[in-house]
Amino acid sequence: MLRAHSSATIDSLLGDDRDAVEAVLAALVASSTNSEIFLDVPSINRDAIALAEDLGLAPVFETARMYTGEIPPLRLERVFGVTTFELG
Repeated sequence: MLRAHSSATIDSLLGDDRDAVEAVLAALVASSTNSEIFLDVPSINRDAIALAEDLGLAPVFETARMYTGEIPPLRLERVFGVTTFELG
C-alpha cells in the first residue's frame, strides 16, 4: 500500500529582519494542511536558527555549502530558509 506524505518544505525564505520573516512564516504555517513543515536554515544565520528553535523545529539532516572558485557575495543574514537541493 502506498501512503501519501503529509509534509511541506518552505523554500527561499528571505527578509530584512526576524520579525518580518516570522510574520510570513506564521502565515505559511497557518495556511498549510500538512502535518510536518521543513525549513532548511543556513547555520551561519543565528536569527534563523533561533527562530526555528523557538518554533520547536529540530535538525533532521545537515548539508554543506560548497563553491568552486571565490565565494560569491551573499547577505546570509537575510536568508532564513534556503532553496532545497531537491529542486535541483
